[in-house]
Amino acid sequence: MVDRYKGKYRIPSARLKNWDYGSNAPYFVTICTDNKICYFGNVKEGKMYLSDSGHLANKYWLEIENKFPCVVLDHFVVMPNHVHGIINIDKPISDGRDAIYRVSNNADNPDAIYRVSNCTDNPDAINRVSTVRKIGGITGNNNPMLHENLSRFMNWYKGRCTFEMRKINAKFSWQPRFYEYVIRNEEDYLKIAEYIQNNPRKWQEDKYYVSI
Repeated sequence: MVDRYKGKYRIPSARLKNWDYGSNAPYFVTICTDNKICYFGNVKEGKMYLSDSGHLANKYWLEIENKFPCVVLDHFVVMPNHVHGIINIDKPISDGRDAIYRVSNNADNPDAIYRVSNCTDNPDAINRVSTVRKIGGITGNNNPMLHENLSRFMNWYKGRCTFEMRKINAKFSWQPRFYEYVIRNEEDYLKIAEYIQNNPRKWQEDKYYVSI
């Protein structure tokens, strides 16, 4: 998993062709500070120590679920100059099935998406997924939830953080874009979850590493 991210991120190649990034699926997201500046704290002996801005980055990541009811958060970590996280989009669907579930692990269908509710790594995320909901409720297709997507979630997060963090450091800024990757199978999910959890311990091996 680490080898996958040693090279430079290539945002266009990470995107699935014709994929709707408002669709129900788990997404691996990375957001970086501008110029890799370590606004969020420092890693000491494999443990991340958050600065005041780092606490804000952590706080507002957790608030994404409150702002957007179709989001179910999974593993995430705030690092000195970036944030990694798994975001599940769980919009109402029409057939009453669990909104997040395994679609396929079939090698004949490489674009099949792995829904994480059958994973036991994060039962809290699973338990917050409603199991039977009709699409759009009483508003049908006019329900704004159906038109929300990953970019909107990340733009809200980045904007909220920027507003508050500039009260601490007026120069704070993010890189203009963010990296996203659609998690397609269980192997993907487990590797990414492990990578997130081990990020502080392997900070000096990270492509974003900056000595402070």
